Amino acid sequence: MSEQSHEIQGIFDNISSNYDQFNDWLSWGQHRIWKLMTVKWAEPKPGDTFVDLCCGSGDLTRLLAERVGTQGKVYGVDFAPQMLAIAKQKYSESQIDWLEADVLDLPFADNTFDGATMGYGLRNVVDIPKSLKEIYRILKPGAKVAILDFHLPSQPLFRQFQQWYMETIVVPLASQQGLEEEYAYIWPSVQRFPRGPEQESLARQVGFRATHYPIVGGTLGVLVLTKPRSVESGIGNRESGIGM
Repeated sequence: MSEQSHEIQGIFDNISSNYDQFNDWLSWGQHRIWKLMTVKWAEPKPGDTFVDLCCGSGDLTRLLAERVGTQGKVYGVDFAPQMLAIAKQKYSESQIDWLEADVLDLPFADNTFDGATMGYGLRNVVDIPKSLKEIYRILKPGAKVAILDFHLPSQPLFRQFQQWYMETIVVPLASQQGLEEEYAYIWPSVQRFPRGPEQESLARQVGFRATHYPIVGGTLGVLVLTKPRSVESGIGNRESGIGM
C-alpha cells in the first residue's frame, strides 16, 4: 500500500466513530435516499452475489443484503479496519461477509459477482483506472456497478454553495469533534475528482458501458457501469469463485 493510501486509510479510521452521525447532520438525512438510488441502479436480485466496495459503516451493504435475500451473498469490503469494525457491529445479517481489502488488489476471482456498489470511495482511490480494472475483472458479464460520490458541479452557483457549505459548515462542525483535518480533506478531494464525462471516459477505456447521473444539483452523482455480456472473461487469469 502506498504512503498516500495509508494516509487515506488513517483518515477513515479516525472518523469511524463519528461517521454515521456526521452523515446524518451534514446531509440532513438525505444520504439514505442517495444510497437507495445507488442500490436501485445496481439492480440486485434475490439469490445474487454482490460486493459493496469501500463499504464504510455498511449502509449500502445492508441494503444489498435485503435485496439478495438469504439465498444470496454480499461482501462488504473496506481497507480501514476501524470503519469495518463499525459495520460489523451494526449489521449481522447471515448473508453478509465483511472483508478488509484494498480495491486496488481485490482477493476475488474473475467473473465472481452479479453486481457491485461503491459509496464515497472512488474519489479517495489513489489510482482510479486501476480500481476500475479490478472492478471490471471481478464482475460477471452483464453485471452492473453503481458508484455514488461527491462531485464538483458544472454550474458556478452550485459550486460556490458546495464550497461554502464544506468550508463554513462541515469543517467547523468536524473541528468540534477534533476532526478538522480529516473533514477539511473532503473539499480538495472533490476538486481533484474527475467530473462525470471524464469518469465515463475512464470506465469505457477499461471496457465498461458507462453513464454518469448527476444528482442534487450536480454536487453528487452516480456512475453506473455495465460489463458487456459479450465479454467471456475479466482482466487477469484467476479461476472462477471467491479467492482469499
